[in-house]
Amino acid sequence: MSNQQDTPLFTALRKHAERQPLQFHIPGHKTGLAMDPEFRDFMGQNALSIDLINIGPLDDLMHPTGIIAEAQALAAEAFGADATYFSVQGTSGAIMAMILSVVGPGDEILVPRNIHKSVLSAIILSGARPFFLQPEVDLHLGIAHGLRLETVIAGLDAHPNAKAVLVINPTYFGVATDLRSIVHVAHARGVLVLVDEAHGVHTYFHEALPDSAMQAGCDLSATSVHKLGGSLTQSSVLNVREGLVRARHVHSILSMLHTTSTSYLLLASLDAARRQLAVHGRGRIANAITLAEDARLRINEIEGLYCFGREILQSSATFAFDPLKLTIRVADIGISGYEVEGILRDHYNIEVEMSDLYNILCIISFGDTESSVAQLIHALRDLVEIERLRTHVPRKIVVPSTPRLAMPPRDAFYADSEVVTLREAIGRTIADMIMVYPPGIPILLPGEIVTLDNVQYIEENLAEGLPVQGPDDPSIQTVRVVRE
Repeated sequence: MSNQQDTPLFTALRKHAERQPLQFHIPGHKTGLAMDPEFRDFMGQNALSIDLINIGPLDDLMHPTGIIAEAQALAAEAFGADATYFSVQGTSGAIMAMILSVVGPGDEILVPRNIHKSVLSAIILSGARPFFLQPEVDLHLGIAHGLRLETVIAGLDAHPNAKAVLVINPTYFGVATDLRSIVHVAHARGVLVLVDEAHGVHTYFHEALPDSAMQAGCDLSATSVHKLGGSLTQSSVLNVREGLVRARHVHSILSMLHTTSTSYLLLASLDAARRQLAVHGRGRIANAITLAEDARLRINEIEGLYCFGREILQSSATFAFDPLKLTIRVADIGISGYEVEGILRDHYNIEVEMSDLYNILCIISFGDTESSVAQLIHALRDLVEIERLRTHVPRKIVVPSTPRLAMPPRDAFYADSEVVTLREAIGRTIADMIMVYPPGIPILLPGEIVTLDNVQYIEENLAEGLPVQGPDDPSIQTVRVVRE
């Protein structure tokens, strides 16, 4: 077994920087010498000294044979994968590579309706035919959870030629499905299981957390190390279990999507984060879980707020949950999650992960302390007391219906289209994707028939100031629809 204390890539970069070689290669800032002085001073010499490129001693992410190969092998061991590939295109890039590795034009793939935009992008680029599975919807919180096992089985029965099924595990809100059972039924039919594991890197390193993709026997997982694993933003990994898929083929697809100007800062942060997770992860995650569970108890003592815990685990779609995610329902205090986010920012200097019409989401990591959590609890308690002095009516939770898919997303995206107002789009086939970001889950997908309640839901989000995105028109006043 390799030594998980080692950081072959990070260590080699430090040694290279200590040599201070005379550089006649890019990047042109040359360890910051040609950089804007204010920015250079802010960044610091250490970081700039390892902002390098794939020169001989530093290996090449596109064709690793040295220190990058060693670092990826250590990561594979830590994640329990047959192969692990570093991604500096974020998990979005890893997700796209994962999908493009297993489906092509005309191939069928089962995906949940609450997919991230990167999944849809990969489906459009691949030419695959998606069949959407409806996740369990929580009408109390106004959010989607995971897929029921029964839903996956029904999807496989209805589409026996499907090559793969994609699962989000855990969801943005920390809810996990019965992943092992999904793997069992899919593999029995020769169907690959792909996992959007953007919010699950830490599940590999503590038994109290939901099963990780590799632990459950999945074939591929795109895993954000930066979200809860301690690496720099935009750094992720793509984990591979060989058998139904070849690791080298996955790597070739990933290389097609990757920049050739690889950030060694991001790569080094992946190497170092893997070491921390493998060596110290269990203990540090345990401390974070203790903080999060204490925060959950204290939040639920505040009248008008609700932060779900293990009581939510009532089906195969809500099979396990990540306690480090604090999904806080604020609908009963009569203001939107987006308003709560703004109040926390403007009056308490607190930034949350995301907000929607009814909730805010806070993430606890091993970077948090009792003090930071106490500040959050104090701010929430203070905020609720102030809002209770005002006249508010509890907000009614409204979840829009799932639109009917009239044509494949790729066909709609590339179809002859025309621009109409959002209201004029009702009853038409949309050619755009419309979503609130974060989390980047589409309200409407290309190829779906726009309904009145979809439009009303979009208008409500816009009225609250939430970041609705997707169409060419940033105001969302107009959208593209397939020309009739």
